[in-house]
Amino acid sequence: MPETALHGARVYRSELAERTVRGWCRERLDEYPDLTSLPEISTAIGPTRAFRMPGGSEAPVVVLSGTNFNSALSASPASDMTAERDVVLVDLPGQPGLSCGLRPKGHRAEAYGAWFDEVLPLLVDRPAIVLGHSLGAAVALASKPCSLVKGMVLIAPAGLTSAAAPPELMRVTLPWMIGPREDKSTRLLNFMSGPDFRHPAHPFAGWMTMVGKYCRTSLAPGPLPTESLLAWQKKNVTVATGSDDVFFSPARLHGPARRFLDTDLHVLEGAGHLAPYESSGEVADLVRQADV
Repeated sequence: MPETALHGARVYRSELAERTVRGWCRERLDEYPDLTSLPEISTAIGPTRAFRMPGGSEAPVVVLSGTNFNSALSASPASDMTAERDVVLVDLPGQPGLSCGLRPKGHRAEAYGAWFDEVLPLLVDRPAIVLGHSLGAAVALASKPCSLVKGMVLIAPAGLTSAAAPPELMRVTLPWMIGPREDKSTRLLNFMSGPDFRHPAHPFAGWMTMVGKYCRTSLAPGPLPTESLLAWQKKNVTVATGSDDVFFSPARLHGPARRFLDTDLHVLEGAGHLAPYESSGEVADLVRQADV
């Protein structure tokens, strides 16, 4: 099948942009001496890179990051879980990182779900907890239940409902897109963060400035088909979000979590949309509770 039938837009604005972003990611991952790079996986939507941090004997956790995030950024909070379990970090194709730099074409959620069905057996050899954030959670929900998924922990999940678009979003996003600088990236990140995690210079500002300069960002996916969600209704699925999440607030997620997945919503007090990075200890507790 020709490449154009499988792929849509390129993530990177140029070859130099791609080398710059990928180089930054490799440097960050090299900071973790116990982290190993798994062999590249060939998939229907392009090459996929994944990484393993060895840990305790409990069920491994597979981490799927949100839009514009990846293994290089998720390694730090994920490393807190290695006392109990192996951690497997996966870069989504079509997002800035070390996997394929082309986005799936057409029905993107369906393509990502099939992708995860394809790669999961190559990442773990026993039942695992899938930890998905935002876009990563939608990818997990778009996949099919299988014996390798012991449970899912979904933080600020896309896919259950559409993301909110408050008026302030455009006021902080457009300047960042038009002329990315660290001060503009900080305003955007602080908008997405809980009140206790807003900084005069946000620790992720350098990364988001690179994304603005070198990448074509993507929007959060819309709601998944009802049949995809109902397939997970009787499964071990945990849904949580930050009390101050501007995109997927508790009020926005409570109904869909109950209606589609028959589960209550956990609220991470004080956290915003970046809850896996703001409240990593509480997220690790949710993973522990899901490992039953």
